Amino acid sequence: MAAVARGPWLSRAWLCRRAGPGCGRHYRAALCAELKQPLAIEEVASRPVRPHEVRVDVHFCGVNFADILVCRGQYQEKPQLPFTPGMEFSGTVLETGTDVSTVKETLWQIPERVPLREAAALPVSYGTAVLALEHRARTRPGETVLVTAAAGATGLAVIDVATNVLQAQVFVIAATGSDEKCKLAMQKGAQSTVNYSQGSLKEAVRKLVGSAGVNVAIDTVGGDVFLEALRSLAWEGRIVVVGFAGGNIASVPANLLLLKNISAMGLYWGRYKEQSFPVFSRTLSSALQYCQQGRIQPHIGAVFKLEEVNDAFLHVIQRKSTGKVLISLK
Repeated sequence: MAAVARGPWLSRAWLCRRAGPGCGRHYRAALCAELKQPLAIEEVASRPVRPHEVRVDVHFCGVNFADILVCRGQYQEKPQLPFTPGMEFSGTVLETGTDVSTVKETLWQIPERVPLREAAALPVSYGTAVLALEHRARTRPGETVLVTAAAGATGLAVIDVATNVLQAQVFVIAATGSDEKCKLAMQKGAQSTVNYSQGSLKEAVRKLVGSAGVNVAIDTVGGDVFLEALRSLAWEGRIVVVGFAGGNIASVPANLLLLKNISAMGLYWGRYKEQSFPVFSRTLSSALQYCQQGRIQPHIGAVFKLEEVNDAFLHVIQRKSTGKVLISLK
């Protein structure tokens, strides 16, 4: 998890600001007590802060498809029941442990110019986008970028970073499953869009860029869409696998990798926290800096109250959302 907070902190993928000391005797939490069942909102007693811990008053939480998979027992990480799902939040620091002088991991300070609402949308989506484009694909000026599920939180973040951080030197092709989502992708900076529900993604890309193909593809859908994106790559192109929102995991035809000297690589954003924390931390720091500078603008698609968390999950499952879905606790 990552968090952002006001003050000198942000946690797991959480962002925080500094507030006054103190803590309540109880707090509200959405608990998963049984897999594949609705979450329950309960009053939970707080415990004393341990020497190396920080207590945060959470203002906003991001809702990710991975949260739903965790609550179904279908994710790579399987926490012990009961647990509170979540991978990112923003808030204010209320209390620090006796041994805390600075934060070494999983809590980042939110710049004053970045609202808590937008901060909560940064860690997972923008951390993934920065890692995918800059660290994994090594996207270079002048290259073409294909983004699938482009109207989702990660897709829009990829468009935002590719267009506004890598500037106009990157030509973004946004692939989505509806005309309405195509329009949103264009509004957010994509130079061209493809509605892959109306025909072959590969053929549509060919009409846009010619037979040479695209240099980089960022795929969050999987299945046939992944294969079409793979076949759309140019010589020495790179495709980054971010997820399988379509529900199907495709097998990679190794002969395609050989014929065009292309690379297929994975990106499990959360794993960098354990395996390469400097890279993990750098991506979140970059996202906060880009947001503070006004170079990126997270798209908030919907905001639900904590008591509506199951409705928020359903909103994501039914693909009603564009951009990031948030839970507000204030």
